[in-house]
Amino acid sequence: MHTTVSPELEALAEALDANERDARALVADLDESTGTWRREPGSWSVAECLDHLAVGNRVYLAAMEPSAARARGAGRLRRKPAVPGLFGGWFVKSLEPPVTARRKMRAPRKIVPRASPPLGDAAAAFFASHTQVQQFLRTYADVDLGGVHFPNPFIAGLRFSLATGLHVLAAHERRHLWQAWKVRSAIPPAAQ
Repeated sequence: MHTTVSPELEALAEALDANERDARALVADLDESTGTWRREPGSWSVAECLDHLAVGNRVYLAAMEPSAARARGAGRLRRKPAVPGLFGGWFVKSLEPPVTARRKMRAPRKIVPRASPPLGDAAAAFFASHTQVQQFLRTYADVDLGGVHFPNPFIAGLRFSLATGLHVLAAHERRHLWQAWKVRSAIPPAAQ
């Protein structure tokens, strides 16, 4: 049960819950060898997709938390819907799957996954970071998420609203869970 009350925050909480269900189904019956299998050298395994998400979630939340805490301390409570603005909405949409060759992006150096992390470790790290995202949403649901901004941890000088940041995290998870499912579906029967 969520403590959020606005429709857009309920939708965001449900989207995060759906990401968690999707990730749990993804790893449910994978073993270490299939979870670390790669289609080709240089591509990511299921474990690397999850590791990338875990690191990305932690880095983004670390950038968002100080602004949210300051807003709470200053009494900046909800004034408008917690939705991305025009540019933020475009950026969120650019992260959504399916990913085409034209929409591929290189991971920022800060969130490149570890090389060949064990599946169990990567999955545990992802689920822990995902729980932190859900906790952030519950903790700051009453803050003016659409009006309070934080510095983007990857692009100097760019600031997003906290609402945009939460939507970025959800879309980023969907993107790389989609990628991980593509990897999983390509695992040859002999490797399973």
